[in-house]
Amino acid sequence: MWPNTSATHFLLTGFPGLEAAHHWISIPFFAVYISVLLGNGTLLYFIKDDQSLHEPMYYFLAMLAATDLTVTLTTMPTVMGLLWGNHREISPGACFLQAYFIHSLSIVESGVLLAMAYDRFIAICTPLRYNSILTNNQVMKIGLVVLMRGFLSLLPPILPLYWFPYCHSHVLSHAFCLHQDVMKLACADITFNRVYPIILVALTFFLDALMIFVSYILILKTVMGIASGDERAKALNTCVSHISCVLVFYITVIGLTFIHRFGAHAPHVVHVTMSYVYFLFPPFMNPLIYSIKTKQIQRSIVRLFSVHSRA
Repeated sequence: MWPNTSATHFLLTGFPGLEAAHHWISIPFFAVYISVLLGNGTLLYFIKDDQSLHEPMYYFLAMLAATDLTVTLTTMPTVMGLLWGNHREISPGACFLQAYFIHSLSIVESGVLLAMAYDRFIAICTPLRYNSILTNNQVMKIGLVVLMRGFLSLLPPILPLYWFPYCHSHVLSHAFCLHQDVMKLACADITFNRVYPIILVALTFFLDALMIFVSYILILKTVMGIASGDERAKALNTCVSHISCVLVFYITVIGLTFIHRFGAHAPHVVHVTMSYVYFLFPPFMNPLIYSIKTKQIQRSIVRLFSVHSRA
């Protein structure tokens, strides 16, 4: 059977009841999108340009920035198209592809945060072996595993969407396509598509969060064994940025999960707003956190501005 790509176009939804204000709502959205692009793009530029940042910790940070950039570029066209020009239609193929990238990149981001926790664990618990364990080759292998896990694990629930018949309403509840939104519109047995994501979330988000938590328990145990107070503070300070990014990511995941599970009676605009917070807040905050808390990146920023001022 050939994919059912000739199905009627899906209709995206912005902020119901606030259609007249979409142009005004687009202003903060556009500002956040531009900030995300500039912040993460600048972070990638610094890591590529500054030799002192050519270390495993910053390679993983570059992966995080690249993931955030890709998520933003995946959602931005449909969100801004709807808010600016009320472009609601999206073809089935484009919709399924967007859903695939959105969900895959969420798992990739969780995997990158786990890899960064592993980096901090090795750096603090076995510092003398850090360079021999986290070689460039090893970092590349970890990065490849993180990417493959994210992109391969989403194929099973996304591919059936191409073959499902859609005879229910074609109206989606967001300005971008999500798997859970699309599958509900299918006139087919969607049991697999309901069960698989629950198992996947347990094996990725939950397991990643658990391993990050355990790694920091072991890090804290090692740090508490350091005699010097200054050395303890220095060791913990290298983890602050990562811990902040982990909290930002998982708090938004938990918030979105609670809204979907227990917010049945909450206004639809609350569900929509929480979805946007989930997709925009971590990419917006991550560059800020690392710029404020990481001295090497601060030096790169100062160096960039000093070069421009001399020019």
